[in-house]
Amino acid sequence: MVFATNNEHKLREIRQILGDKTEIQGLSDIGCTEDIPEDSDTLEGNALQKARYVAERYGVDCFADDTGLHVDALDGAPGVYTARFGAMNGFGDSHDSQANIRCLLSKMEGKTDRRCRFRTIIALVRHTDNGTLEEHLFEGVVEGKIVTSLRGTNGFGYDPIFEVEDTGLTFAEMGAEGKNALSHRARAVARLAAFLREEKR
Repeated sequence: MVFATNNEHKLREIRQILGDKTEIQGLSDIGCTEDIPEDSDTLEGNALQKARYVAERYGVDCFADDTGLHVDALDGAPGVYTARFGAMNGFGDSHDSQANIRCLLSKMEGKTDRRCRFRTIIALVRHTDNGTLEEHLFEGVVEGKIVTSLRGTNGFGYDPIFEVEDTGLTFAEMGAEGKNALSHRARAVARLAAFLREEKR
């Protein structure tokens, strides 16, 4: 099955979560080098857009994800713009994690309500026996808060400033095993995996 990403961090994380029983290929493994459109105003729309693109053009079953960080004090921002939040606000290039973090910490200065959540949506698009495509959506959510300074050296993206609820730790302070046990992506992947296992019975 193909995971529609060129992000090696995410690909490695997904492979660790699913284990050895499922072979997961990335976009580079199928020779997909084009920039896949991702211009929906919802996480669900972006995930479906990417998975459909690969399934239709490459003839493979595919799943894609989109993740948003939703901060209460910012009315749910950055949300669907999580990956390019910094660039949109003059803090560097798109998909620059450090710029995103600097931007978010700047916007959170002086705010006492630091509650937030990560949401991951996974869209699975598969070919059916009659030649049509079927689509399924899976969601994973983890609650937390934005801390005031970077903590930890593991993970990627916003991990150093997202403290997971009831743990006292940021994702970046957890090892890969700890993060994969409870992250938003892990929870969405677990629902995907349960769906696939149920079908095989």
